[in-house]
Amino acid sequence: MSESPEIQNIMVTGATGFVGRSVVRELLARDLGPVCLVRSRRKLAGQHPDAGPDRLIIVEGSLDDRTALRQAAELSQAAIHLVGIIMARRLKGQTFGRVHAQGTRNAVDAAGEAGIRRFVHMSALGTRPDGVSTYHRTKWAAEEYLTHSGLDWTILRPSLIHGSEGEFMRLMKRFICGLLPPVIPYFGSGQAKVQPVSVKDVAFCAVEALRRGDTIGKVYPLGGPKAYSWIELYNTCRATMPGAKRWKPLASLPVSGARLMAALTAAPMALAELVMPSIGRFRFDAGQVQMTQEDSVCDHTVAERAFDIRMRSFEDELELYAGKTDC
Repeated sequence: MSESPEIQNIMVTGATGFVGRSVVRELLARDLGPVCLVRSRRKLAGQHPDAGPDRLIIVEGSLDDRTALRQAAELSQAAIHLVGIIMARRLKGQTFGRVHAQGTRNAVDAAGEAGIRRFVHMSALGTRPDGVSTYHRTKWAAEEYLTHSGLDWTILRPSLIHGSEGEFMRLMKRFICGLLPPVIPYFGSGQAKVQPVSVKDVAFCAVEALRRGDTIGKVYPLGGPKAYSWIELYNTCRATMPGAKRWKPLASLPVSGARLMAALTAAPMALAELVMPSIGRFRFDAGQVQMTQEDSVCDHTVAERAFDIRMRSFEDELELYAGKTDC
């Protein structure tokens, strides 16, 4: 099976993000043309220093910029939509509704107006109309708009995405390798399960979907080959990461207390983040607390069969990149 001959350039939203970087690399490896809608040309070029200017097509703008979206779409024959946030930052204009729902509507509309048919959308496991968090409910609104758009869509719903450049692994390095905090915190019982999936596998599936017509109109859960409770996941990271403070104990934050803490610290932390952006690494909200209390697992063999892939082991991948993770 080969790529459709009419698809050469692919509009990528969120190209400088964690998943976006890997998607762009996957496209370049296949000699396809990423058309990257980004806020910073320099940042994208710095992430792909070996890609000449003839390989990366860069359109500066955002999902709110309909002119830039239209320009990127008109240069493309397909789209991979990756933009998403895990926490709202209202002082920066980043809300779940604006980014997930309205941003997806803008991207879908631009694709349709430019004559693009093929649209791959990144959603998340747990997405549903009655989801426990605004994150999942706005992801559902985005899916609903796409599925009623008339485009040839494929939706991917990953569990926790991991990789050396990912926020989760940077958080783990701070918790496990740093002196502060003096414990490794988790929410509630820590028994809910996640199924970490490699960012490389997520990127492969996103691009591979473009060449597989039988994935049109389908939703695929993405997870690695093994599910872990949060406690098991933290213990695995602590046992594997170089420089880990293995004497640091795991400690539970009760769900009610964590939700109260999130509410009380939201305003001061948001203001502090404007002055010192690194503060944002330690923020969490009530929605994130709730999301860690339900399983985020799936049958990983569904995607393996659909995309002809063998999902990477979390532990094997962690051993390869653990020492490369930046704080």
